[in-house]
Amino acid sequence: MEGNILVIGSSGQIGSELVMELRKSYGNNKVIASDITNSSYEIMNSGPFVILDVLNKKDLYTIVKNYQVSEIYLLAAILSANAEKNIKYGWELNMNSYFNILELAKERIIKKVFWPSSIAVFGPNSPKKNTGQYAIMNPTTVYGISKLAGENWNEYYYRKFKVDIRSIRYPGLIGWKSKAGGGTTDYAVDIFHQAFTSEKFNCFLSHNTEIPMMYMKDAIRATLELMSANYNDINIRSSYNISGFSFCPNDIYSEIKKYFPKFEICYAPDFRDDIAKTWPDTIDDSEAKLDWKWKTEYGLKETVKEIICNLKPIYKTIDNEK
Repeated sequence: MEGNILVIGSSGQIGSELVMELRKSYGNNKVIASDITNSSYEIMNSGPFVILDVLNKKDLYTIVKNYQVSEIYLLAAILSANAEKNIKYGWELNMNSYFNILELAKERIIKKVFWPSSIAVFGPNSPKKNTGQYAIMNPTTVYGISKLAGENWNEYYYRKFKVDIRSIRYPGLIGWKSKAGGGTTDYAVDIFHQAFTSEKFNCFLSHNTEIPMMYMKDAIRATLELMSANYNDINIRSSYNISGFSFCPNDIYSEIKKYFPKFEICYAPDFRDDIAKTWPDTIDDSEAKLDWKWKTEYGLKETVKEIICNLKPIYKTIDNEK
């Protein structure tokens, strides 16, 4: 590929894994990782890393120019639960940062943009089952409102300026490499760590609150497949629905309990449960399957098994060091 790739938000749940996969595909020196603070040892020592506040337009332009960047993945954001606690900054970071990137693309300084959306764009008036690509969207959170606005800007910049923007509406994401980061679906990450360190997990969602989720490996693969798809195959410029599997807290708890028989769960629903109940139960991703042949690989059982297998040696090492 011509030019280099800049990943903004390399310390986050998606960014930390996406950087390493991009470096495997394109070479370590072709992928510049960035965040507002230092990232992991692995990221900072396997290729270029720069400190960047994406709201600082001057610094952003300088890095893009100095590193000859042609593609940007913008992953810096304040997630759903944390954005509710800081409304103004949640909007500022989630939206103003994106305008800086869109202007770079409009001016043809960069050629391609990946921007993540979310199932948070849906709301209480959206269908709960098999929520479609063009279903009613009436988000109830700062995060969801900013994501819906971003989707509309995607369409605008594509229609008016032919900017090559690609986007996915991520469901809740589960992985083992990063811990919870302030989202409504974080319980599904934290529960694994609690299974290793405690015999009890306090869940902030109700036992039967169902949410669409996806294993991180599938999410990263979907991102790479979308970005490598032929330009003419991308028929949706707002953001694509993609689906993994759906479950409620009791489902994942029951699966984890097979590995930790003494593990217990108690439910103390808070404001995050109210948020989750406005989201779909299941997602229809027909358009992604049709346009760029998307297909999920992991279900709940496979995800739980792989996460536990990967965390086991980590917690064994921690125990040995105590």
